[in-house]
Amino acid sequence: MTTTPKDIRNNLLGQKLVDNLKKRHFEAFFCPTAQEAVEKVSALIPDNSSVTWGGSMTIRDMGLTRLLHQRSLRILDRDEAQDRSEAQQIYREAFSCDYYLTSANAISEDGVIVNIDGNGNRVAAMTFGPEHVIIVAGLNKVTQDVNSALARARSTAAPINTARFDINTPCKIDGVCHNCHSVDCICNYIHFMRNSHPAGRHIVVLVGEDLGY
Repeated sequence: MTTTPKDIRNNLLGQKLVDNLKKRHFEAFFCPTAQEAVEKVSALIPDNSSVTWGGSMTIRDMGLTRLLHQRSLRILDRDEAQDRSEAQQIYREAFSCDYYLTSANAISEDGVIVNIDGNGNRVAAMTFGPEHVIIVAGLNKVTQDVNSALARARSTAAPINTARFDINTPCKIDGVCHNCHSVDCICNYIHFMRNSHPAGRHIVVLVGEDLGY
């Protein structure tokens, strides 16, 4: 297998970020490929656990949710909800799950995790409730510092994500953040995670591939 300059850099960055996250009391792992990350996350979740996830394209696109459905787990899958009311019920039940899976909109090189949310259910569950939170993020989400992480979340992740929804925001029209007050805004809650509390509750699995938005 050929090792490219990007692979070399990703391995160095991944290990550095693992060290910085551990200083902030996260459990952290680096996996060079998405397949390795899927296997790692699955191994972290014991059989018969209750599992749910937020609106992350990363964990869906890498095949993680499909694999978990094949295991002996109690899955609460909002993607299978019949209507908005059932989805809302799953959002609430997420707080009592053993494992909550999500991604990040951005991570600073020193280990601060930044997310934005429209409804607030994802950042709420990351903050309090589920016994364990597993955050899976490609290294394309890593930025130099907290300010650039916030800029990435607002100016890259949010405009791309609007294309997934039947909403009408300025950024959906031109791809640029307007710091808007639209009723359809998906940047209503901005979340900075400086440390994992209690220590080890949050597990970060970094992936040496570009994943998600």
